[in-house]
Amino acid sequence: MNIRTYQDSDEDAVIGLWNECGLVVAHNDPRKDIARKLEVGRDLFLVGVVNDQIVASVMGGYDGHRGWVNYLAVSPDQQRKSYGTVMMRAIEKILLVRGCPKLNLQVRRANTAIIDFYNSIGYGEDAVVSMGKRLIPDH
Repeated sequence: MNIRTYQDSDEDAVIGLWNECGLVVAHNDPRKDIARKLEVGRDLFLVGVVNDQIVASVMGGYDGHRGWVNYLAVSPDQQRKSYGTVMMRAIEKILLVRGCPKLNLQVRRANTAIIDFYNSIGYGEDAVVSMGKRLIPDH
């Protein structure tokens, strides 16, 4: 798998991947999520490519205090090939170079397979309550 920075021409393939992986939810417009990301850190939006096909993605962020990971996805027919781990290590490396001391991510509690994956690559559950407030509705 070749890892590269997201390109504008990747949008439809990435959204298709996210849909295939069940990452798109009703209250988030994936096109708006991509556009917002590109405004504040295109270099932290990576895709994994095999045979000219996008098979993985990860969207990272860093605010100077904590890093974040969103939209880690690996095409279901490409899973169990370590692509998820490779994508995470790539975003971790970029964030570490920037001096990021800790990386956070959120997983829906019912997604036990993904929780197991993150545990297997060194992530653990923090004793925190995740809270949010939508400032701009997507729909």
